[in-house]
Amino acid sequence: MTESAFTPQTERLLDQAEALCARRASRLTEQRRLVLGLILDSPRPTGAYDLLDRLRQDGRTAAPPTVYRALDFLTAQGLVHKIERLSAFVGCSHALDHADHADHGLHAVQFLICARCRRTIELTDPAIGRALAAAATSAGFALTAATIEAEGICAECAADGAAMAPL
Repeated sequence: MTESAFTPQTERLLDQAEALCARRASRLTEQRRLVLGLILDSPRPTGAYDLLDRLRQDGRTAAPPTVYRALDFLTAQGLVHKIERLSAFVGCSHALDHADHADHGLHAVQFLICARCRRTIELTDPAIGRALAAAATSAGFALTAATIEAEGICAECAADGAAMAPL
């Protein structure tokens, strides 16, 4: 797989990720860039073994520790989020689309996860972040990051009649 195998939008985001890492005195290696590109190009959250399979299909030699190290780096840099409910990863649209603001303040992110198709939508609603931070402060707790995962049915699945009973 060459870099040109990614969509132009993904290439733009990869370049932003590389610049963000450089500002932080970190390095987005070729392997990390490939893993991030695969995650960004995927329409749904991607698991570690899915990434491993994709790398191998493209003729790359990859082992689970290599992929997990790349995912650990990308998570630590705030470039991807792990969706615990799915044990899968998505690109952080906030960090990549707002790279100039990625190092400031509490990053409170919310995920809407479709129970049928696993499509995931990342929200960064500041009101939710502020409410959570205020609740934590009143409990004597200082938040540094917050991830909320909410499950439901996406509009496309609902339109297809695949909706489940309300939660």
